[in-house]
Amino acid sequence: MIRLHEQWPGWAALSPVASLTERLADAMPRQPQTLGTLARGTIRGTADFARRRLTGDYQVDEFGLDEHLLESVLLPVLRPLAELWFRVQVDGIENLPESEAALIVANHAGVVALDGLMVQLAVHDRHPKQRALRLLAADLVFETPIMGGLARKAGHTRACRANAERLLRSGELVGVFPEGFKGVGKPYSERYKLQRFGRGGFASAAVRTGVPIVPCSIVGSEEIYPMVADLKPLARLLGLPYFPVTPLFPHLGLLGGIPLPSKWYIEFGEPITTGTYQPEAADDPSTRFEVANQVRETIQQTLYRRLTTRRNPFTGSVS
Repeated sequence: MIRLHEQWPGWAALSPVASLTERLADAMPRQPQTLGTLARGTIRGTADFARRRLTGDYQVDEFGLDEHLLESVLLPVLRPLAELWFRVQVDGIENLPESEAALIVANHAGVVALDGLMVQLAVHDRHPKQRALRLLAADLVFETPIMGGLARKAGHTRACRANAERLLRSGELVGVFPEGFKGVGKPYSERYKLQRFGRGGFASAAVRTGVPIVPCSIVGSEEIYPMVADLKPLARLLGLPYFPVTPLFPHLGLLGGIPLPSKWYIEFGEPITTGTYQPEAADDPSTRFEVANQVRETIQQTLYRRLTTRRNPFTGSVS
C-alpha cells in the first residue's frame, strides 16, 4: 500500500488550500457599481467577439495561430489559474527581445504540462509588446481530439527542427521543453532534477538561425501533481507515456484532477548567444552538445538557487 505521507512529504503542507476562498473573496469586486460596470464591459466584449467571429474579422497564420481567439478566450481562461491559484511570479522578462526572434528553453514537470501554458501567459502579459510565444509540443497533443485544435489556435505546433527554424526565421519567440515526457512524467522523488535534453535539436535550430537562447527556470510546477507511482501496464493499455498516481488521483476521481495550489516562480535568464557559431556547425554533434549542455546547466543551477530560498512550496515563504 502506498503511504502518501511517506512518499510525498509535501502532503502536510497543504493548509494553504483552506485559504483559497479568502483569496478569491479578496479578488472579487465589492461595490454594486463596479459589478454593473464589469457586467456591461463583459456584454460589450462578448458582442464584439461574436461579431468578429461571425464576420470573419480575424486572421489565422500558416501554423494555425488564431490571435483573436487566443487573446479573447484562451488566455483569459488561464489568468485566474495563474494569478489566484498558482500566484505566478515572473522575473527576467527584460531578457526577452523586444521584437526579434529567440528560443526560450525551459524545464518541464508536473504530470500535466500546465507549465507551457503558464510560460505562454507570462510572456504575453508581462512583455511590453505582449508577444505571442509559439510553443513546440509533442505529437500526442495534436492527436488528442479538441486539445489538438485548441493547441494550434493557441499558436503551438509539432516539435521538430524544421518547424522551429521556420518560426525563428519569421522572427517569432519560440518555446521548447527538451525533457519532453521524461520531465513531466518523472516521479516526485526526482523533482527539479533535469532529465536528458534529447539529442539537442533545439540547439541545432538556434545555431542554424543564429538566434539567442533564453533559459527559463520554473519552480512550483513539480508540486501540482506529485507523482508517487506510475501504472505502466495501464499506461501501455491506454497508449499513454505514463499513468500517474498522485496523492489525490485516481483515488478521488475527477476531484483528483484539480492541481495543488503551489506558488510558482518563472525566471527568464540572460540570453545565450549562438551567433559565434557558423550555421553549418548546427550539424556538428559536439556543437549541439556544447550549446545544449550550457543551457541545461544554466537552468539547473537557477532551479537550485531558487529552491535554497524556498521553505514552503505552497505559501511561497522564503528563508
